[in-house]
Amino acid sequence: MEHVDVAVIGGGQSGLATAHALRRQGREPVVLEASAQASGSWPRYYDSLTLFSPVGHSSLPGLPFGGDPDRYPHRDEVVAYLLRYADRLDADIRTGARVREAATADGGFTLTLEDGRRLSTRGVVAASGSFGRPCRPGLPGLEDFAGAVLHAAEYRAPQPFAGQRVVVVGAGNSAVQIAAELAAHARVTLAARHPVRFARQRVLGRDLHRWLKVTGIDVLPVGRFLRTPPTQSVIDDGRYRAAVTAGAPDLRPVFSAIEGTKVTWADGSTEEVDAIVLASGYRPDLDYLRPVGALDPDGRPRHREGVSTTHPGLAYVGLEWQRSLSSNSLRGVGRDAARIAGRLAARLRAH
Repeated sequence: MEHVDVAVIGGGQSGLATAHALRRQGREPVVLEASAQASGSWPRYYDSLTLFSPVGHSSLPGLPFGGDPDRYPHRDEVVAYLLRYADRLDADIRTGARVREAATADGGFTLTLEDGRRLSTRGVVAASGSFGRPCRPGLPGLEDFAGAVLHAAEYRAPQPFAGQRVVVVGAGNSAVQIAAELAAHARVTLAARHPVRFARQRVLGRDLHRWLKVTGIDVLPVGRFLRTPPTQSVIDDGRYRAAVTAGAPDLRPVFSAIEGTKVTWADGSTEEVDAIVLASGYRPDLDYLRPVGALDPDGRPRHREGVSTTHPGLAYVGLEWQRSLSSNSLRGVGRDAARIAGRLAARLRAH
C-alpha cells in the first residue's frame, strides 16, 4: 500500500487551489481526480457556457487568469486556465483516479480506488466540489415520460432539438441560459418551481462582483447558518429578462402531471412534449465517505466551514456556501482552500 502525505480528492478549481495551499504549508499533496483531465468537471459543461464573473474576479491564487479583466471567459478558456494552473503546480496530480471508498485506519485513512489500488494518508481533503452529482428532482410523472429526458450535465448544444417542443425545468442561471439558447431553435417553456429572479450583471457601470467584493458580501462567513442554501438570482446582462418577457422561452409553473409524452400544466391544459431538460442543479459527489460515517442521512457532509465534525484529519473544499457566497467559485475557493490547508497542516504537525 502506498502512503501519501495528504490526499486531495478531486481536481478542478477546488482540488488545484487546495494543492496550491497545501504546498505553501510545506505539505506534499496527492490530487486524485476521477476524470481524464486535471480541470475536473469543466470540460463536461454545455458548449456555450460563459462565466458570470469577469476575468478580473475569476483567478485562483498564484496565477492570474490573464487578458482583459472585464471580459467574461468561455468554458474552454476556463479549462485551459485550469490545465495551465495544474502544469505550474509542484504537486502530484493523478487523473483517472476515482476514489471508491474511504476507511479509517491507525489515526488516518485508507483510500481504495476503483482500480483496486489503495493509499494510506493522515489527511484527506474532499475537494470534489458541488457539481459532481446531477440532481434529478422528483417531478410528477417524470419517470414515465416517453420522450427524451436529460440533465443539464448531459446537454451540449441546441441544434439536436431544432423544431421540437422542449421544457426546461429550473429557475437558476443554467436553466435560463439553456432555455434562451434553445428558444432560437425550438419552442421552449421554462418551467420553474420558484420565481425567477434577475440581478443586473453591471451596476453603475461596474460588474456586480466588484460591488460584492467592495461591500464584503462575497466573503461574509454566513455559510454555517444556512441549512438550505438560498436560491440565487439569475445574473443578467439584459438578454435573459428580455427573452423571457418576449416569450422565448415562455415561463410557467412546473407541470402537474405527465402521461406518455403529454404534459399537463397547472392550468389544466395539456400538450405533447418532445424533450425535458432538467436544469435542477447538482449535489456533492461524496459517497466514498459514507463508510466512515462522515455524511448525514441525506448525503451531506457533516462539517463546520469545511472542517469535518466527525473525523480529525478530514476537511472539505468547494462546497456551496461552505463558508461564504463565493466558496464554490473560482473567485472564492482559494480563500477557503488556504484556510483549510492551514488548519490541516497544523494538525498534522501536532500529531
